[in-house]
Amino acid sequence: MVVACCLAAAGLVVTLLQPGHAAASPARSDAAALRRLARELVAAGAPGVIVRVDDGRGRPVEVTEQAPWARPDHRLRAGDEFRMGSNTKTMVAVLVLQLVGQGELALTDPVEKWLPGQVPNGHAITLRMLLNHTSGLFDYTEDPAVLPSALGKDRRPWTSAQLLALGVKHDPLFAPGTAWSYSNTDYVAIGAVLERVTGRTLAALVRDRIARPLHLEHTYYATDSAWQGPHARGYEPDAAHMPPGVPAGFRDYAGVHRHGHVDVSGNNPSWGGAAGAVVSTAHEWGRFYNALMSGNLLPAAQLAQMRTTVPVSPDQPDGPGYGLGIETAATPCGTVWSHDGGIPGYLSVNVTDSTGSRTATVLVSTEAFAEHPDAFPPVSGAAKALQTAAICAMFDKPAPATAHTGSRGEPLRAR
Repeated sequence: MVVACCLAAAGLVVTLLQPGHAAASPARSDAAALRRLARELVAAGAPGVIVRVDDGRGRPVEVTEQAPWARPDHRLRAGDEFRMGSNTKTMVAVLVLQLVGQGELALTDPVEKWLPGQVPNGHAITLRMLLNHTSGLFDYTEDPAVLPSALGKDRRPWTSAQLLALGVKHDPLFAPGTAWSYSNTDYVAIGAVLERVTGRTLAALVRDRIARPLHLEHTYYATDSAWQGPHARGYEPDAAHMPPGVPAGFRDYAGVHRHGHVDVSGNNPSWGGAAGAVVSTAHEWGRFYNALMSGNLLPAAQLAQMRTTVPVSPDQPDGPGYGLGIETAATPCGTVWSHDGGIPGYLSVNVTDSTGSRTATVLVSTEAFAEHPDAFPPVSGAAKALQTAAICAMFDKPAPATAHTGSRGEPLRAR
């Protein structure tokens, strides 16, 4: 568990922003290709899709596609709020680096300094190791106690301290700093540090240090199931329609049943915490990436630290790398900086170039296929094709016919 139908009658909205400027043929071509691939993804089984691509020339393309059965619940719009899952980590890393720039934290600080007694071997684990997933801490989302919350059956609010305690009760995977392994525990530990050093909640920090300065009106850290504006409905197949390849413990979601699916958008995402609780929109995440990569959120020194990466695969030292809450790799159309995120009902992929002037977002209103790709081959394949096309459109290049790979050299999927 992470924190990464009906083609004939499906409707589609394509919007070229800034209508006062005539779109060049490449923009129209991109829109047509993205429209077709979004329709194919819905035909494969996705309830809804939002795509936004900005190639840096002032003509962003927005595409929405939705299965007809989902429309009575909510007509999907390009500006709908969406649970961003593990993309949250990028914002949380920004908060840490802002405090580093102000001299209130240091990346070399041991976690023991800020969370005494809460993390075994905390004197050997630094904040940098938490941020780049080299701490060796077990991923708390693999603990069975979280599963009822992830499925929407347990609606309790979770705190950073409670989630951290779940992760650290397990043996570490390796000695600190000796390997790389993605762990949501790293970020709930970082969340607890932020709360300790600032005396403020994560919701307040995201609001006051990122959302308000950037005028992001639909970006916030969720502490319960409430939404602040119009939002995409997220769905998972109900138990009777879940593919047989999905393990028994992951087949039964709580929520309102509709057309062979369960509406999970009213479930409480607080179990995602600092690892995955942020809500945003495709447009606002593009603005966030632009501000981040252009240096408007962080001093140059801290942005450079954020973009200092470690290999995610020991056999590919020059391959995909993970920095501080963000990752990078070569794709068929150009080198990207990105993150992805998954939380039940919501799969999000956000990509930018090194300057932040080009951005791409693909949002899919279901997520189990990313957890169990072999059980959902049509959806998984269609999602990879759309994600690759969006990245290539961002670079104003045609998508290759093959090699639909993500930023870790593998299919883009939630973490």
